[in-house]
Amino acid sequence: MDAVKAFQYYINRILSDTTGMKVLLLDKETTPMISLVSTQSYLLSKETFLVDKVENVHRDTLRHLKCICFVRPTEASVRALVDELRSPKYGDYYVYVSNILKKSMIEVLAENDESEVVREVQEFYADFYAATPCLFHVGLTPATHPLFAEGHSWNPGALSRTVQGLSSVLLSMKKRPNIRYERNSAMAQKLGQELQYLMDHESSLFGSFARDNQTQLFIIDRKNDPVTPLLTQWTYHAMLHDLIGVTNGRIDLSYVPDIRPEVKEVMLSQDQDTFFKQSQYLNFGDLGVSVREYVDTYQSKTESHHQIQSISDMKRFVEAYPEFRKLSGNVTKHVTLIGELSRIVANRQLLAVSELEQSLACNEQHNNDLRALRAMIAESKIAPENKLRCVILYALRYERTQSSAIAELKQLLITNGVDADQVSAIDVVLRYGGASERQTDIFQNENLFSRGKNIFKGLQGIENVYTQHTPALAEMLEQMIRGKQGLHWQERLPNLDPKARPPLIGNENGLFNQDIIVFVVGGAMLEEEMAVAKLNAKFSNQNVRILLGGTSVHSSTSFLSELSTTFFP
Repeated sequence: MDAVKAFQYYINRILSDTTGMKVLLLDKETTPMISLVSTQSYLLSKETFLVDKVENVHRDTLRHLKCICFVRPTEASVRALVDELRSPKYGDYYVYVSNILKKSMIEVLAENDESEVVREVQEFYADFYAATPCLFHVGLTPATHPLFAEGHSWNPGALSRTVQGLSSVLLSMKKRPNIRYERNSAMAQKLGQELQYLMDHESSLFGSFARDNQTQLFIIDRKNDPVTPLLTQWTYHAMLHDLIGVTNGRIDLSYVPDIRPEVKEVMLSQDQDTFFKQSQYLNFGDLGVSVREYVDTYQSKTESHHQIQSISDMKRFVEAYPEFRKLSGNVTKHVTLIGELSRIVANRQLLAVSELEQSLACNEQHNNDLRALRAMIAESKIAPENKLRCVILYALRYERTQSSAIAELKQLLITNGVDADQVSAIDVVLRYGGASERQTDIFQNENLFSRGKNIFKGLQGIENVYTQHTPALAEMLEQMIRGKQGLHWQERLPNLDPKARPPLIGNENGLFNQDIIVFVVGGAMLEEEMAVAKLNAKFSNQNVRILLGGTSVHSSTSFLSELSTTFFP
């Protein structure tokens, strides 16, 4: 199960089935989806000489070109297509929609194709964002599709978009899975029910796939692990996403003083960038060594190019030059990115912040944590948002501790210049994912047995003090695959269909020959994506393949921003 390859298969079909010079028309949502998995050079290789948006009414008329339209089946995109067909700018139109197209929409297109330029209308199920091979999301943002209505309930538009995105992933991979959901999450159950209804009623699409006992869909809720989104990240891809910002594979560096023009905006692509593919999971310390070796490789290659003593040498140089130029651009890009990360880490005192975050997330030592928090809040060099995240972690861990000092810490934040509206996020997160809302004891501190395990865990050797934390999702999956705590997982993740007879999860023999799709209502994290990639490698001999999805891919900032727009009673 590879989200990127599934999407690329459809793009290749769309561009290859129609030969000759063509235009690719996209809408505002399919544009970023395609930019994640395709490049301009690939589009040119398929004779696609122009890419534009269907909403752009100021395009030139080019009747000698064919037009490939790839749009989402939304009312806005259909209206734009109708306007296009009433006054066609190209010779022939081949319309591909990214999901199930309503019969009424087909009729509207047919009625308005008076020039009879539409040659084809097809459904190609690529209605998701393929962030990495083992991570997809459906692109929910507070601005476009707010996740929550009120409290732990779906905004109807967000639910509809999520069902569409998740169903297209299943159709693209030809899966009809058994659905399990987290027992304490009404949102996870509702999503499962809507998805099951769609699969049952779209028999012409899903009917060709028998219920697949080898594929499981686990729908889980972010509220059961609000800790992972609050931690500073220390691997390359996650740091870029969290500290600088990665939007559909693009990074905007225009804000950096004296930035070179060619790196004001850069792209991240595993397909096109070998260094990024090899280094995305490296921690920050190892990353410095890796980029040093990369620069040395570049220098050795440039020095070898100076030895041009014959025509054959010159010929070899000219043949190698495109790759040499690509290497030069990549070296500049990654040196710039890592330099900016280093500046941010130093300026924001992130090593000190992260050490306290990891202590709060992984160890039960209330007096030490409280003392360190008081000192950090008083430190003027620490950014307000980092102080706030540490206090939220403290509140999540110690909210039921008798000597908890949450009220004192909130007042200290305000006294030290943190805005009162920001401080209110502490109560919001507790109402969203506090102990009364969570299904599991993520801190292992809610009973005597858990506390004993926590103390034992703290005695183990720690490879890196900044990366002690393991996401709850990763621990859950590894225990299932190994066959541990079977009854616990069956109770926590009940079948949506109680009559179903799927393989038991967490049986004592472990899992074999299973495809597992884990979908996180409330957004996935890149730390979780890395964990899934490592589990896929670790358990490949059991033929277990895991794909992670989410309503979005969060940073700590976007996670708190999404919650801040919602009232949790």
